[in-house]
Amino acid sequence: MAEHTRDTGELARALRAAVGGEVDFSPAARALTTMDASNYRRVPAGVVAPRDADDVAAVLEVCRHHGVPVVPRGAGTSIAGQATGTGVVLDFTRHMNKILDVTPEERTARVQPGVVQARLQDAARPHGLLFGPDPSTHSRCTLGGMIGNNACGSHSVAWGTTADNVHALSVLTYAGTRHRLARGGPPDSGPPGLTDLVDRNLALLRTGYPEGLPRRISGYALDALLPEKGADLARAFCGSEGTLAVLTEATVRLVAAPAARALAVIGHPDESAAAEAAAGLLPYAPLTVEGMAEDLVPAGHGLPRGGAWLFVETGGDSPAQARDRAERILRAADALDGTVVDDPAAVRALWRLREDASGTATRRADGGEAWPGWEDCGEAWPGWEDCAVPPARLGAYLRDFRALLAQHGLRGTPYGHFGDGCVHVRIDFDLLSKDGVRRFRAFSEQVAALVVAHGGSLSGEHGDGQARAELLPKMYGDELVGLFGRFKDLWDPAGGMNPGMLVRPDPLDANLRFAVLPARPVDVAFGYPHDGGDFAGAVRRCVGVAKCRTEDAAAGGGVMCPSYRVTGEEQHSTRGRARLLHEMLAGEIVTDAWRSTEVRDALDLCLSCKGCRSDCPVGVDMATYKAEFLHHHYAGRRRPAAHYAMGRLPRWLRAAAPLAPLVNAAARVRPLAALAKRLAGVASERDLPRLAPETFRRWLRDHMGDRAEVLERGRTAVLWPDTFTDHLSPSAGRAAVRVMEAAGIGIVLPPGRVCCGLTYVSTGQLDLARKVMRHTLDVVEPLLDLDVPVVVLEPSCAATLRTDLPELLGDDPRTARLAGSVRTFAQALEECAPDWEPPVIGRPVAGQTHCHQHAVLGDAAERRLRERAGLHGALSGGCCGLAGNFGFEKGHYEVSVACAEEQLLPAVRAAASGTELLADGFSCRTQLEQLAGRRARHLAEVLAEGLDERPDQGRDERPDRGPVTR
Repeated sequence: MAEHTRDTGELARALRAAVGGEVDFSPAARALTTMDASNYRRVPAGVVAPRDADDVAAVLEVCRHHGVPVVPRGAGTSIAGQATGTGVVLDFTRHMNKILDVTPEERTARVQPGVVQARLQDAARPHGLLFGPDPSTHSRCTLGGMIGNNACGSHSVAWGTTADNVHALSVLTYAGTRHRLARGGPPDSGPPGLTDLVDRNLALLRTGYPEGLPRRISGYALDALLPEKGADLARAFCGSEGTLAVLTEATVRLVAAPAARALAVIGHPDESAAAEAAAGLLPYAPLTVEGMAEDLVPAGHGLPRGGAWLFVETGGDSPAQARDRAERILRAADALDGTVVDDPAAVRALWRLREDASGTATRRADGGEAWPGWEDCGEAWPGWEDCAVPPARLGAYLRDFRALLAQHGLRGTPYGHFGDGCVHVRIDFDLLSKDGVRRFRAFSEQVAALVVAHGGSLSGEHGDGQARAELLPKMYGDELVGLFGRFKDLWDPAGGMNPGMLVRPDPLDANLRFAVLPARPVDVAFGYPHDGGDFAGAVRRCVGVAKCRTEDAAAGGGVMCPSYRVTGEEQHSTRGRARLLHEMLAGEIVTDAWRSTEVRDALDLCLSCKGCRSDCPVGVDMATYKAEFLHHHYAGRRRPAAHYAMGRLPRWLRAAAPLAPLVNAAARVRPLAALAKRLAGVASERDLPRLAPETFRRWLRDHMGDRAEVLERGRTAVLWPDTFTDHLSPSAGRAAVRVMEAAGIGIVLPPGRVCCGLTYVSTGQLDLARKVMRHTLDVVEPLLDLDVPVVVLEPSCAATLRTDLPELLGDDPRTARLAGSVRTFAQALEECAPDWEPPVIGRPVAGQTHCHQHAVLGDAAERRLRERAGLHGALSGGCCGLAGNFGFEKGHYEVSVACAEEQLLPAVRAAASGTELLADGFSCRTQLEQLAGRRARHLAEVLAEGLDERPDQGRDERPDRGPVTR
């Protein structure tokens, strides 16, 4: 189309006058939509969130008048670049996200384009129905995006692609015409000239498409318009990647959900062997035949013996029938090993391994190397992401593909939908250097020829976008690709719909998103050891798969991303914040670098929960990035009051400790408390925590007195007096001492004041944090030689010592020793007193697993200890919402409460009478007390109380084995 208007201000004004939805041309909105989950980046003019189809029509009219292209966008998880563009981006996730109706008797649903696939499943489930296509991104991808890409998912061997499950579509062209495209509808329901185009090219349409391909997604499906195929316009529209018209409504087919399912996990020597076996299982009518290799599976996975596995799911009218079908498949498979799993929780855990593979294949969350043994590369990227060949050819194709990788000195691990002949692979392309980009192009051209030689499709699921559209002539030939262009022009003669995709495409090596990043590492405070010390490399971790946009963390068992689930805004997702940081480093849209208000505002609602550190498949650590940004943003400038108050909390608490009764009394005087909160930047709705009349450290010194403890390696631990336990919750510390003594564990107290630096880190006061941490290392250095566990009762402090300490002071060898010694309370009991039997409490539990514990420390030891103590039931996941200083800061109260209302508060309200409320984190306990009026306790407190009620449990009397250092 013609060069569009440069006056974006005029365009924005015209859109605001015409549209009822939001019109946002701000740097932040544009920065958030420069990328999808591909290698590509384009800067849009602005973003519009239409409220309805009339809004869409108004946007098209204004953009047509100004000569500006339009890019429809769902969740932005496209892998080929088709969800990026230079015009106006239509965001359907904000308003046009409704399920209009579900008609069980017809097995259909009518939806708007912004509906998330998982929400449609939830609506269909009560009727015993489901929507068959289920990409691994089902928790956040939208139906509009699925239709645009003709998405498939793992169950396509049973229920087909999205195109197989669409009945009717309502669309609006760039010219403003409305069309209703229905399966079996009149052939002239599309644009004028379409019937004539088909009639003039019948022979080409009948012979130009490869046969035997269940996953042929590339190009336009013009063969669906053949008379013998019902002239199916709805099917032909699927996979058009927003290049023809804007989808405003869809009627989709639902299928009967199996009453029961089972999963056969079948081990093979390698992925080629697994691929060759997959086609032979199709006659057994499985629901899925998925494949993945060991390179993509974390250690300790517990899968059957093998170097690659097939996940073959079966359904049935009963659990016995589903299991019988799975066992039949297992017996028929030529496998090294195998097992059948039918426990729903175990099946979900296995499927999470597969769903996270796209991120895991890009970059391992625990380090910078994508695969073990890779010394030269830390990243692998899409670019040849999802080709498909006839299933019977998959094994041979993979062997040739491996040889081509080796020829180019590249590495990648295929995985995916082996039953459909479709594989995904992330490859360690060097997309940062000119030579690397040239190799990327050469490999893409050669592998396209290889796919065609095997009778395959360049895309088997994610569409062509910019990554593959240039190569379509290799697959279809120039004549059929020319017909694609004429088809596009009938729908969009002005070229206003998502230009540069499918037809007259941009080159596959243009618009690469890495080209705008700094060539040299920027000066930063954290070490970023898994990213080569490069902050840009850390930010580059985010590949856009958007697991952080999941609406229901409870379903996934994770924490990430609590603020997004409250606001629903992209800028409050981990991905959105990473995108803004990327654009900050690029300097094109976000132009004021570390002083950026756009980045500051997006990070303001980041709770620093560290959930993304564990839940993000590629280990994006937004808590660290936020601390880094705040460090630079406020360098040499006045900070918010909360940074001086809560960010330096250990100093204030030490100063106030001698005056604790007076301070507590003053806090009960409402005018004085209000003044204190206003000066400290504390939300007016919050109560100020009560200071302990006696610190834990003072109590412990008095408790130990001159008594000599025996230092016995393996039976001794350092007890860390963290700030929260010391000044605000000494009862948890006293209880821990009681239990540790009962378990026969000798206790050593650091000889001076120690602090992990948490509050300084979370507010970005990193110079002060390092000063505090160095002092702490000086204090504890003599204890490190003891080589005993360091027990930290507060999970957030333990996580800081494990992660932030070595990443801020990586040049100090003491940091690794201290970080490696940190244990939680339950971990220390297991390690130092493995034979000790806790008191049997015998009560159900509710409460919260601290988000830092989930992300950094793990809670397996806590779960085992609770089980041994008869504390049955599960604790809530997610984040309590207080998150240290976050929930206390002015302006955060509503978000903090909403986070608590997601999982924690409902679980506590639903708890039966007599349920023990557990929360090892001071923030979690405070949130429960202030919002629910309920007192939760540290696990140590509950066990200590149990000891008091157990008559045979007194203080452990161990024989004196000699002198002790304390």
